[in-house]
Amino acid sequence: MLHAFTKNYNDLSTEAGFQYEFYCDCCGNGFKSTFRESSTYNSRKRTEGLGRGASMLGNLFGGVFGSLGNAIESGSNVIRDRMEDHSPQWRKEQEKSFDEAQAEVKGSFTKCPSCNQWVCSDCWNEEEGLCITCAPRESSYVAKARNEAMRRNIDEEAQTATVWHGKLEERTTVCPHCGKPAGHGKFCNNCGKPLGMVKCPKCGAMLQQNTKFCSECGSPVGGTGVCPQCGTQNQPGTKFCSECGTKL
Repeated sequence: MLHAFTKNYNDLSTEAGFQYEFYCDCCGNGFKSTFRESSTYNSRKRTEGLGRGASMLGNLFGGVFGSLGNAIESGSNVIRDRMEDHSPQWRKEQEKSFDEAQAEVKGSFTKCPSCNQWVCSDCWNEEEGLCITCAPRESSYVAKARNEAMRRNIDEEAQTATVWHGKLEERTTVCPHCGKPAGHGKFCNNCGKPLGMVKCPKCGAMLQQNTKFCSECGSPVGGTGVCPQCGTQNQPGTKFCSECGTKL
């Protein structure tokens, strides 16, 4: 069983050799150990090569060479099967390599006496003798607190800031001909007749036809539009009769 100085590590070992990566408990930075070849794996490779060579000689000469080749090849198959199940010899190599890897990498970490975390040099507060989780560096903590306060102030101001001064209102134009909502174009959506607008003589607001009083300032918007001279019906707000030119 592997006994690590920290639980935060990863076993990168394969049949061919052993390697491990240990991580900082605070920031997660990893430190890899040097790759160490497996002597068990190398012995197996040499045995397999010898078995293949003897088998080739056996195929050429037969007899004793053939028997020797078969025996060596069978032996290499046994070793291969044991390796797939991680033989005791491989396990011993693994434990030894793990101890060597820890000795190699452990110097890159410091154990915090407060929280017992193993941290890298970036996460160790040398002045306080604690990790930065337990004792943040003063300059970093002040800068962080100042920026957090700045964000809070901005968010609070944004909640009360007025960013638009317009009026949330929408007027519906009623067609003077058919009496139905006419839409926002120059012609009625229902009957297709042109929509004339009347301008208030006092404040200049554009109003619907036949409006008697301005909806903006309350001023009267002219008479009936009937010419007193010729009797022609003019648009309300018209200053002169369109038929005879009489002042209305």
